[in-house]
Amino acid sequence: MRFHKEGVPSLMLVLVFSAIIIFISHFFFPNFVIAHRFAYLLSAFLVITILQFFRHPKREHTIGENLIIAPADGKIVVIEETQETEILNDKRTQVSIFMSPINVHVNRFPIGGTVTYCEYHAGKFLAAWEPKSSTDNERTTVVVTHKNGKQILFRQIAGALARRIVCYCKDGDKAGQGQQMGFIKFGSRVDVFLPLDAKVKVQIGQVVIGSQTVIAEF
Repeated sequence: MRFHKEGVPSLMLVLVFSAIIIFISHFFFPNFVIAHRFAYLLSAFLVITILQFFRHPKREHTIGENLIIAPADGKIVVIEETQETEILNDKRTQVSIFMSPINVHVNRFPIGGTVTYCEYHAGKFLAAWEPKSSTDNERTTVVVTHKNGKQILFRQIAGALARRIVCYCKDGDKAGQGQQMGFIKFGSRVDVFLPLDAKVKVQIGQVVIGSQTVIAEF
């Protein structure tokens, strides 16, 4: 199991904090064994939590010219027809994946092709399950154009807990299906906007795995 580079600052902060509380417990309470145990237990809990949040498992990617793969780990919470208004300006099938704090937080390209749009938007930090989080929260929108000419839009959305979105791609980049394109610290939500003629392969409540679960097919 690998540790993601985005977690290094958080891990360093936790290690420094842990060293401080352990020092305080021994220096100010040298004979208070309970304080020592509490300091060690709290430190272990924080370190394990960070290692859990920022784990980066190696995976075999599901590859298919006509397949659209889940860009994130999580649970399907929305499947509905909607009007996409940021860039595509047409009707789309929206599939939303809620990422809990225990999920892997790496985000991946759902299809291969060319990145034709990548835009960051500052915003609010509403709870990820709120309908307005898709348009009001801090977010990054990416459009990948497949070689068949069809476009997939997907959006990284911050939530009440997730306060940092990282996107590694830019306009003109080549997108490899299942390859890493970004990271959302501490979970949140990813929305995928599919062409209406795409056949959805998932259902509400289904748990999906990023780069492996097929969510739709052209």
